[in-house]
Amino acid sequence: MTVRFSSSAPPGRAGARRAAVRTAGAGRTAALAVVGLVLVLMVLVIVRLPWVGDLGMHAATVQRLRHSPLDPGNPLVDADTPSPYYSPWMLLLGVVARIPGLSVFVVLRLAAVAGLALLVTGVWRYVRTLSAHRAAPALALLGLLLLWGTTPLLWSGFPGLHSLALTVSYPSTFALGLAFHFWAWLTGALRREAGWAVWLGLGALWGVILLCHQFSGVVATVGAVATVLAAGRAGRVVWLRLGAGVVVGAVVLWVWPYYDFFALFGAAGGGLDAVHRELYGHPVARFGLVLLGVAALVPRARRDRRDPLVVFFALGALVVAAGWLSGHYSWGRALPAALIPAQLAAALEAVGAVGAVGAGGRWLRAGWTALLAGALLLGGWAQAGALGYVVPRGALPAVVEDRYRVPWAGYHWITPWVRYGDVVMAEGRAARQIPAYGPYTVAPGYPDFFLPDEERRVAVTEAYFGERTPPSVRRGMEREYGVRWVVDRTGGLEGDGLRVVARGPEGEALYAVP
Repeated sequence: MTVRFSSSAPPGRAGARRAAVRTAGAGRTAALAVVGLVLVLMVLVIVRLPWVGDLGMHAATVQRLRHSPLDPGNPLVDADTPSPYYSPWMLLLGVVARIPGLSVFVVLRLAAVAGLALLVTGVWRYVRTLSAHRAAPALALLGLLLLWGTTPLLWSGFPGLHSLALTVSYPSTFALGLAFHFWAWLTGALRREAGWAVWLGLGALWGVILLCHQFSGVVATVGAVATVLAAGRAGRVVWLRLGAGVVVGAVVLWVWPYYDFFALFGAAGGGLDAVHRELYGHPVARFGLVLLGVAALVPRARRDRRDPLVVFFALGALVVAAGWLSGHYSWGRALPAALIPAQLAAALEAVGAVGAVGAGGRWLRAGWTALLAGALLLGGWAQAGALGYVVPRGALPAVVEDRYRVPWAGYHWITPWVRYGDVVMAEGRAARQIPAYGPYTVAPGYPDFFLPDEERRVAVTEAYFGERTPPSVRRGMEREYGVRWVVDRTGGLEGDGLRVVARGPEGEALYAVP
């Protein structure tokens, strides 16, 4: 009796391949299920739109573009200055906000949905250029969200799950999503030697990304350079078309009327570096799990020194290291250029190991599966505080509640009295939130490179709330800046000639200026 096999592979190897296929299918199903749960969590977060950080700045930007799309002025103070926050994306949101019945915060929720969709589809497209494995995009997305560290870094442009829960409506999320689509498009253009129209479109997209969020634009640029270098030798025609695309992108940056992009190079250093020095602190706690991805880059580099993720990581690490060595800590915003390729490599190496057969293949599959699963579980646990934005705080276990960051209370309680365009004297968190509702503050709640009298405004605000400042001096400050209202939580202005109009939920008082 003769036994025949339909496959030319030995029976043992054929069985191993079938087992590998079953394992791959189960892994893909599990990854898709987890991704689905994460996306449901993000949608519920968007409904709540927790307010911590820069949300007030972006809401104020939409407010100005909503009321005056052609000449919005400064988004925070009553001054006619440009602002790098007036990007093509925010201009579109400002136009949408002019639709009757849409509040600025509803528009920001729509922006969050668009940004999240762009990020997810961008990761999916880009990973497809790196691997044909069906589980690769879902695993890569989980790596991007969860492979960080045991201490979440909450910063725009850093798409960890907890960070993304707070910044999903920011322009940085939109720009990063565009960046993934940009890399996928660029990879395809290099592989098929695309025509002039494609390259000119890529150049325009590059310029738009830089305008929408400058730091994410740097990450997009590093990734694009890595993609070109990894492609190897290119013909003269390709280089000509690539150069034409770069010129188109530079023209887009130059003609944008709302701010001078190239003037931002003068903003580096000083206060900007001081703010970003924190990015270089506690690297193991914040990025320790990314070491799995760094380890995954090693076999990729051995197989191909021009591997796009290897080149991407090397360039990103070089920029970040140069920022540390030179004291330009704002260059730390390029950290995603080193983190993203490592996170993707961890996922791709795992799916590559799943397909391994033969001697050692079983142990390789088990090892990478266990390492990646363990790292993802630990990363998810570290960012479990994001659950607090959709689950009542009292229902959270104590260990999760400790990781939860309580959102700020808003200043909607001042809107029955304070109108759009009124000037409010406020400091601290109040100055970062009040412009979101339409008023201005005397000093900007965020650093403003284009505001020439920023230092004086800050000094005036500090003096106004000083305990020893005479009422007559305060009246002069109010006249100088057209102040109509004052928000204060200290109670030190009682009996200073100001009239209490309302009190907020956190004990703050709204005063009417005489």
